[in-house]
Amino acid sequence: MENTQTSSVAAGAALAQPEVRIAEGVVRGRWRPTTGGKGNPQSAAFLGIPFAEAPVGELRFAAPVPKAPWEGVFDAAEFGATAQRGDPGVTLIPEPSVEGESTLNVNVYTPLVPADGTGDAAGMPVLVYIHGGGYFAGSPASPWYDGRNFNRDGVVTVTISYRLGFDGFGWIEDAPSNRGVRDWLLALDWVQRNIAAFGGDPGRVTIAGQSAGGGAVMTLLGMEKAQHLFHGVYAISGALADVSAARSEEFGRRLAAELGVAPTREGLGVLSEERILEAQKKLTAFDGGDMSDIVEKGLPLGPSVDGDLILRPTPESFRAGVGSDKPLVLGATDDEFTMATADAGRAMALVPKGILLGKLGVPKEARRPYLAANADVLAKGKARLARRVLTDRMFRVAILRVVADRGAAPTWVYRFSWPSGTFGFAEHCLDVPFFFDCLDGPAMVPLAGPNPPQTLADEVHEAAVAFIVGGDPGWSRYDAATGIARVYDTPSRDVADAYASVRPLLTTGR
Repeated sequence: MENTQTSSVAAGAALAQPEVRIAEGVVRGRWRPTTGGKGNPQSAAFLGIPFAEAPVGELRFAAPVPKAPWEGVFDAAEFGATAQRGDPGVTLIPEPSVEGESTLNVNVYTPLVPADGTGDAAGMPVLVYIHGGGYFAGSPASPWYDGRNFNRDGVVTVTISYRLGFDGFGWIEDAPSNRGVRDWLLALDWVQRNIAAFGGDPGRVTIAGQSAGGGAVMTLLGMEKAQHLFHGVYAISGALADVSAARSEEFGRRLAAELGVAPTREGLGVLSEERILEAQKKLTAFDGGDMSDIVEKGLPLGPSVDGDLILRPTPESFRAGVGSDKPLVLGATDDEFTMATADAGRAMALVPKGILLGKLGVPKEARRPYLAANADVLAKGKARLARRVLTDRMFRVAILRVVADRGAAPTWVYRFSWPSGTFGFAEHCLDVPFFFDCLDGPAMVPLAGPNPPQTLADEVHEAAVAFIVGGDPGWSRYDAATGIARVYDTPSRDVADAYASVRPLLTTGR
């Protein structure tokens, strides 16, 4: 997608190390080339800009505090500290951890830095991306989240860091709830105040995320207090948490008891980050038992229905019309969790189909129609069927419910069906490098195979750009009568009732 800002980019490029003045002070970034040979040839990266004070000491379990102004120039050439520590071993996306205390920071990528560094009236649309990782892992420092090719196509891009796990989402008796959510809100407020200095339009902000990040943007879409901070939502494999207040408190008390302290800021504050992480990992570890329990209850750490920021479960907010004025794109890969039971194929072959579906939480009346609708999957074996059930119950059923809950609100649905050259199916995370158009990035072969199709990346990325720029990704809105969704594959196509194989599971409760 061509952009008319190239002459302005050339003026900004005269600064070998571009500088921009924001509300807190001056930041210095660096230029890099875009790829793909079209649109803006350069992208300026401003990395690790703090939007809040470091959440340490008295601020550790507090609401985020806006960053105070600084003197001189903040060097934004390297990624800031991440809330993720060490190697969590939970993602197919390369998401490095960066040591340090100032973990609440943003990375800004822009094709346009005005020569005087004081801002510009260009008003390009803005993408704000929230990383995934189950609300306890993940990092905005991934090379896959580099916004250079969104910059190429005229979109300013921001990625944000936020507190994870217990520090971000754990219940503490005398601490503010949903601290990670409050981090999202302050980061989005920072965008509203500062993005014009990078050539962005604060009145044209699309929030996007994948997995837990996809759940995050849907949580924000259902929050009354967040509505002024964004104008569109793109949810990739969104995993809503909506942890109940009772469950959140129960887990917080259990973790404090495990550590032998009171469930208060004072009690937990004397413990090292490492000790709390050890207890968190112990209490959330999956023992290989009933996956259906995880599907039904979700993880205990994530956005909770606290009656303050999150007034009610997100589906209820959608049904009440919250966020109905905002366009939404949402979808999932066909086999999000096909690797979840990768070692259980031989054992599952001995389990009768009905019993297997029952263990995975499929009600008796839905089993026969579900098997009929998924005969192609069953033909590949019971293990593959079980993994598809997990995918459907954790991700794809939610898509149909979200569009139903939003009623006539502008909503578009997709499926990502292209099978990875490594795994032979469309697994969790596979669509992310297509969204960012970064198939030339590192660690691609383990996820996608040696020759992922650039033509498909062009399609996925260009549709995302079209949505961010104009509020329409380029195919028909989803409606109950036709159920049309874009199916990304080679070739891609628009398919009526594209989620028909999931419908038998709608007989289950919410």
